[in-house]
Amino acid sequence: MKKYVIGALVGAIIIFAWQFLSWSLLAIHAKEAKYLPAQDSILNILSSTIKEDGRYLLPTSPPGTSQEEMQKAAEQRNNQPLATITYKSKFVYSMSSPMIWGFVIDIILVVLLISILTRGGLPTFIQIFTGSIAVGIFSFLWGPYTQYNWFQVPWESIQGHLIDAVAAWGLCGLWLGWWLRR
Repeated sequence: MKKYVIGALVGAIIIFAWQFLSWSLLAIHAKEAKYLPAQDSILNILSSTIKEDGRYLLPTSPPGTSQEEMQKAAEQRNNQPLATITYKSKFVYSMSSPMIWGFVIDIILVVLLISILTRGGLPTFIQIFTGSIAVGIFSFLWGPYTQYNWFQVPWESIQGHLIDAVAAWGLCGLWLGWWLRR
């Protein structure tokens, strides 16, 4: 049990450290949030129009629209602009709470990974390493790639997540493969 706890804590530190490097020093995600010169004007329009925090897809059909009406509207919108807006009426800059929760989530993720990998006994180093990468790629395909597939999000907006999936979980897999097999 002690081996799994230490494995999970160090694994979480590796994942957390990769996330920090990926988003800051390495700037792998730099293309995910592009600058708009008219951002102040756009924010003014959004804040006067949107009354509830949330995520919005533009254009979309109002609630209660029938399937037939939605299909017809989708056909009419073909080759028209598309936007996804995540709106928060009051941005509060805080790094401490997201960092704490981020690390707690990383611990949970590595505990779950160890649980999955060791279900049928202790796997080999290669099985741990490739299993870790597989979990990273699985999460990429289920999350960011789905946005690319269904909402045509530009590839450069999600490619950093693929790099993260392979690098972070690969590094974690190297650690766990070595540590758990000791």
